[in-house]
Amino acid sequence: MEASILASRSIMQVYNTGFSPNFKIDGSPVTAADLKSSEILLNALAQTQIPVISEEDLDEPYSVRKNWTINWCVDPLDGTKEFIKKNNEFCISIALIENGLPTFGCICSPTEETILFGGKDYGVFLTSFDDFKSNKSPEKLIAKSTVNNPMVICRSHAPMGKKSLSFIKDIQSKFENITILKKGSALKFLDLAKGKADVYTRFAPTMEWDIAGGHAILKGLGGEIISAETNLPLTYNKESLFNPHFVAMTSAYIKTVSL
Repeated sequence: MEASILASRSIMQVYNTGFSPNFKIDGSPVTAADLKSSEILLNALAQTQIPVISEEDLDEPYSVRKNWTINWCVDPLDGTKEFIKKNNEFCISIALIENGLPTFGCICSPTEETILFGGKDYGVFLTSFDDFKSNKSPEKLIAKSTVNNPMVICRSHAPMGKKSLSFIKDIQSKFENITILKKGSALKFLDLAKGKADVYTRFAPTMEWDIAGGHAILKGLGGEIISAETNLPLTYNKESLFNPHFVAMTSAYIKTVSL
């Protein structure tokens, strides 16, 4: 987590001094902040001798990756579009993947100077940069037992398509009152972990590194991310690193819809 703080500092230096984005072959934006954060994180993770899948440094073909039983999955700056908009809704996301499943995650907010981390075998915790530096015990998060009233659906700022509208209509048939919380990047998982939101839907393209850290954290609180097509939990280090359309759910939401 020390590396995520250092990477956050480098991101904020670019954020506060000005920058001009470039564009990758796929049309997605990239900035000096993405690249500086990537360098810091990859150097730190190299010490673990565990291979890394990263948005800014994806070198290994699937013929090599398919033999990995453990790997890191990293987004050095999740929410680059929000970073460019300067709306503060961006973060660093790191996950440890074991046999295709997310076992530990870390989401770091450079603007809020907070770190959310944990997994199924560890519990989930929240700390500030200052508290981490001073070795103060982090706050342990406990999953809420009931959904919010009104029930909160977390989603991106992008316009909703037909599948998203259909999903929301279906939720409305189960819950009398709902509200929508829009937020960029994996910071949505902070709202899910703190109980400010109940479910997060995505019916648009995302990559493994966008959600792997949040998935591990959500599992640490009894939640899950399932494919909208198969209803099975998402897996990682697949041949295609694109995620299927998915629904991320808190434990309270899972209990409520299964009643």
